[in-house]
Amino acid sequence: MHRASARAASRARYSTKHLSTKPTTLRTASPLSRASVLATLQQPVRHASGLERQFTTCTKLSMSASNSPPTPGPISNKSMKFKNLSVGLVASAVVVGGAVWYSSKTPSEAPTAVETPLNESRPQTAIEPAAVTPEPSYRKVVAVDDESVYTTTLPISKKIEDSGGRKVLAMLSPEEATAKLRANEESYHVGRGTGVWRYDVVQIASNNPIEDDHSEKIIEVPSVVAPPNEGQNTSDWMFWGVFDGHSGWTTSAKLRQVLIGYVARELNETYKSAGAPNLPNPESIDTAIKRGFLRLDHEIVHAGVQKVLSKSSKLVAAETLAPALSGSCALLAFYESRSKLLRVACTGDSRAVLGRKLPSGNWSATALSADQTGQTPSEVARIRAEHPDEPYVIRNGRVLGGLEPTRAFGDAFYKWSQEIQMKLKLSYFGRTPSPLLKTPPYVTAEPVVTTTKIEPDQGDFVVMATDGLWEMLTNEEVVGLVGRWIDEQDAKVSGRPNSPSSKGWFGWGVKQQQVLPVDRPALLKDGEKDGNKTPVRMLQWGVTAADDERFVFEDKNAATHLVRNALGGKDKDMLCALLTLVSPYSRRYRDDLTVEVIFFGKSPQDNSGEITVNEEASAPRGEVIEEVRAKL
Repeated sequence: MHRASARAASRARYSTKHLSTKPTTLRTASPLSRASVLATLQQPVRHASGLERQFTTCTKLSMSASNSPPTPGPISNKSMKFKNLSVGLVASAVVVGGAVWYSSKTPSEAPTAVETPLNESRPQTAIEPAAVTPEPSYRKVVAVDDESVYTTTLPISKKIEDSGGRKVLAMLSPEEATAKLRANEESYHVGRGTGVWRYDVVQIASNNPIEDDHSEKIIEVPSVVAPPNEGQNTSDWMFWGVFDGHSGWTTSAKLRQVLIGYVARELNETYKSAGAPNLPNPESIDTAIKRGFLRLDHEIVHAGVQKVLSKSSKLVAAETLAPALSGSCALLAFYESRSKLLRVACTGDSRAVLGRKLPSGNWSATALSADQTGQTPSEVARIRAEHPDEPYVIRNGRVLGGLEPTRAFGDAFYKWSQEIQMKLKLSYFGRTPSPLLKTPPYVTAEPVVTTTKIEPDQGDFVVMATDGLWEMLTNEEVVGLVGRWIDEQDAKVSGRPNSPSSKGWFGWGVKQQQVLPVDRPALLKDGEKDGNKTPVRMLQWGVTAADDERFVFEDKNAATHLVRNALGGKDKDMLCALLTLVSPYSRRYRDDLTVEVIFFGKSPQDNSGEITVNEEASAPRGEVIEEVRAKL
């Protein structure tokens, strides 16, 4: 996909990763009693253009699913779930005005105080007229101001306008929400016969333009560089990357364009030095990946500075330094087809998780990366050891009180010296260095690399995603959702129900299963495991619904399936509302989302050596898809 032109049209306005304020986490939110929330929600909206009376009664907008239209009435206990969620979020987030969204519906039980307008143009004849679908007479309204959330229904004739810092939006229908979810989905069949047979991708923007990016590449490696696969003349190096930008999109776009190339070149030199058919030792492969990351970050942050300082052009400075002034996390997976080893290099807080089938029929979830933020104990200890005389090097869980990830590309304000920053500010543009800046760099792009032996015959899969997904779902929920999705897709293809006797893609029998067939290890006392935080939604949103009330299985793209369930699943009201909100209002409730699901195993389609678009799980494209396959 080509996103550069769309991004160039507007500048990013909002980013939670580069705030000087206290981070938005649920653990810091004040507990809300039911009585206090009731009192808040039943107060009329101020400055709402005469709509105060209409917002004094609220209707349901809870985590439980409901296909029937809401009707006005007193707040029920079920409605408190979403209201506690919303009030808590607004109370602990950076407020950028309020928002209102609504959808047009005809409730099954309309309030008697409002008359439904008649259709005066209806013909009056002796012949019985054809049935006429009545026009919607009511619309559902959700009003959000700085402190409160209100839901109700209003007559369709009542005009709703932006007022008092509130934004008015027409709430998407479930069909429109699905279309938005699927607008950027991609799926590819990999007919290489090398252990990977499919991967799915999807992106959902919250920022405008989106600050996330992604890249994929499959590189044919000649036998003079690495031993070939059995019976073949080459082997494959496969790369998948997701990049979570902040303070703008330019750094993540740079990573999409060149990071895989930088790493592949370093690997090429390392493998050549070992001399085929010998392989480099594991440590040298890890070092090559790290060297590729660090060389690119040096090019982004430092190499352009001297060029800029030697010129007198602000245009040259803007173009050269843009990727340095914004920042991005990076998560890169490297799969070597001959050894079946998967290396995951993580810089920042995007995450990769392995799903593996167990003898019990359930799936296990194994984190292949650890979040690297100012709240990760190992990262805090590392940075404090590197800057021992700076007590505020980590402040409020952020580097120098400003940046949440402790490893990132770009973010030059945490890497440049005060001298360089002042020169750039006086000659071109920039900001005054932080008074806490003493011994930069504080942030590094060096990744932590893990290695995992993949078992393609067992149907392993890996989910890679930016932190927007992990704020909403646990590792186990993600793996369970994909595992159950595999069973559902197999049942649809075979025409058999997903029953205890049904078999999965790889021939195993499936027992009568729970909604999510995944083993769930107990959390540690601090709510963390494998170095990864418990999702924000679990801490603050107060999700208590059972899995069968939360999750749905209706998408053919596995990545889209995960995003749908992260944003509400069966709760269509919540899903539609979250997808209706636009930037900057949406940033209070959801981040940019980029998700990739990689399926290992033998291709059920063919072994033609080609990578082909899986049309049924991909959005229609009016342009040529960027070539994924390449040669070293």
